[in-house]
Amino acid sequence: MSAFIPPAKPIIGDEEREAVDRVLRSGMVAQGPEVAAFEREFSEHFVPGRPSVAVNSGTAGLHLGLLAAGVGAGDEVIVPSFTFAATGNSVALTGATPVFADIERETFTLDPAAVEAAITPRTRGILPVHLYGHPARMRELTEIANRHGIALYEDAAQAHGASLDGTPVGGFGEFAMFSLYPTKNMTSGEGGMVTVENEELARKVRLLRNQGMERQYENEVIGFNARMTDIHAAIGRVQLTKVDAWTKQRQANAAFLDANLSGVIVPPVAEGAVHVYHQYTIRVPEDRDGFVTALREQYEVGSGVYYPIPNHRLPSLAHFAPGLELEATENAASEVVSLPVHPSLTQDDLERIVAAVNAVAGAGA
Repeated sequence: MSAFIPPAKPIIGDEEREAVDRVLRSGMVAQGPEVAAFEREFSEHFVPGRPSVAVNSGTAGLHLGLLAAGVGAGDEVIVPSFTFAATGNSVALTGATPVFADIERETFTLDPAAVEAAITPRTRGILPVHLYGHPARMRELTEIANRHGIALYEDAAQAHGASLDGTPVGGFGEFAMFSLYPTKNMTSGEGGMVTVENEELARKVRLLRNQGMERQYENEVIGFNARMTDIHAAIGRVQLTKVDAWTKQRQANAAFLDANLSGVIVPPVAEGAVHVYHQYTIRVPEDRDGFVTALREQYEVGSGVYYPIPNHRLPSLAHFAPGLELEATENAASEVVSLPVHPSLTQDDLERIVAAVNAVAGAGA
């Protein structure tokens, strides 16, 4: 029997292990010079000219970014419902209200018309998610934000290196968050990075991540312990040297799938967009769950469903959206399947994935 093809596979090599050993040998394992270097190198690599602040998770990055941007009780922030719960959670944790808006069918990102319809006098900002590695509709969302005098933020958890019209994600809003979780396009073992539009905002995020302190025991604001360790930063620094090659391999894998899959709806790429394929997400209009089961049990091909329950129907967040109906979101939640696209795939793996998908789709799952 062929080996199981996992839907995701973190890549940790000897260079990362040596970097960790170097930090351990130094005796300085908490936030220190490795974190500072990682922040500088991350900015240079992904968002030149913007400061970066390393934190201990992507969720912490969103939370602290929103707080630093002044979001709080009485505010509303428009977010997609079709995403991981951390987006809405982070808004709620500031004391503000997440307002869920529908997505567009093609890119699974916020529909600008739905966003405009959701704006109220309490709207503080818009927080699109560059879902699966495809940039959101930032041209339209920027225009809407400017016209209404509201802020624009970015959840770039899955979109390291994505861009739109030559502008990298993380370069549009007041701040952006990139996740460094193990299955993301690059990792620091665990962690997140907040990129911000100016040094003033960066200082606020730094204060919030370190109990409100810039100088020890001189607490200026009420803050958190959201620091990244030098151990995690050392891993991230090595991964920065590899992520571009991994992204090219993801894009090549996606191109092969685009050209050879049949019977399913493959992911389109918007004009001017660079997709980095954190996920390669197809639509299966009929019996999605049976399709996933058949891939796994009959063909040893793993896949994922991101996300089966929209945020506005989660027990934790539903009270923010009583009676809300989001048609495109509900359709996506019932149809999406993410196939393996990670850079560890071999040509044989890709051909097995294509054969399995085409067979199951042709059989009607």
